[in-house]
Amino acid sequence: MTFMEETSHLKALVQKLTDTHQLEREEWVTLLQGQSPEFSEYLFALARKVRQKHYGTDVYVRGLIEFTNYCRNDCYYCGIRKSNPTASRYRLSPEEILSCCRIGYRLGFRTFVLQGGEDGYYTDARLVPLVERIKTSYPDCAITLSVGERDRNSYQRLFDAGADRYLLRHETFQHTHYSKLHPASLSAGHRQDCLWTLKEIGYQVGTGFMVGSPFQTDQHLAEDLLFITRLNPQMVGIGPFIPHHATPFAKKSAGTLEKTLFLLALLRLLLPKVLLPATTALGTIHPKGRELGILAGANVVMPNLSPTSVRKDYALYDNKICTGDEAAECRVCLERRVNSIGYQITTARGDSLNLDSYSAAINPIDSKGGYPYV
Repeated sequence: MTFMEETSHLKALVQKLTDTHQLEREEWVTLLQGQSPEFSEYLFALARKVRQKHYGTDVYVRGLIEFTNYCRNDCYYCGIRKSNPTASRYRLSPEEILSCCRIGYRLGFRTFVLQGGEDGYYTDARLVPLVERIKTSYPDCAITLSVGERDRNSYQRLFDAGADRYLLRHETFQHTHYSKLHPASLSAGHRQDCLWTLKEIGYQVGTGFMVGSPFQTDQHLAEDLLFITRLNPQMVGIGPFIPHHATPFAKKSAGTLEKTLFLLALLRLLLPKVLLPATTALGTIHPKGRELGILAGANVVMPNLSPTSVRKDYALYDNKICTGDEAAECRVCLERRVNSIGYQITTARGDSLNLDSYSAAINPIDSKGGYPYV
């Protein structure tokens, strides 16, 4: 196939994606393997057009509160894994968390994201009243939780208490690949089941994956995109894998900016109305990573509201940015960066518009991984 024929074939696949919002597995692989600077720019332009059709040039801000770095899990890539003896552990008290919310509210945040490791201290008896207090104090705000795998009853209690959204990145769909990134106590099937449960309860659901994680192939990424197509989430968070020095993957190569941006654009075309963050990890691997993410189709940024005294300790990966900035500094810095590329921060709640379905939201996956692409 000549260069012109290959380019024409890739553009035909992009047109199919734009028209139908789905591709076959091998079509995804072909697109991913066709990544080039020229083709990427073509994709970014299409993604910006689609993003602006639905969200204009608004960028939603989420106030991120990293409230505990204790974790019961031992994921091989994560700096707060339980087997990291060098991690300086902390938990914010309910009053400290509420103080973060007060500061954030004054700065215009109308979504608070409570993110933490899977900390057994935060039982429903502790977390449910906290969610209730935040919702009572700030009824015009959305509460997003990102606290990992829990059982259905726990998810239901937190939803009933006032949680609106839940972020749970599936990390990688393919079960064998998942087992190379996690200990045997964790499974891809269980994590995916959690996402279906969250959706059934009524949460606005966010999932996502690492780009360039160890042992990842384009076939794995194609299966991630097929899973996202079927799940049809309200949010998708992706970011490059960045190694942490105190993990088994310390010597592994990081994911690239180019591949991450390419996948952001593909996700915007796949789910035109989805909420798509330009992540801190993007800003960590490139000085203008978050701006480039927005120009590739993203429409969310997540400034940190956590106390500066603990930010450096929520170290999922090395060299994380903004660990020393006060909340107001993060807010002003991001607004300046967003304005510099012709977009503007908005303080609205920013609920996802991806509420209509491009595919049936039916779980075809059982706990043994019965999906045909495993």
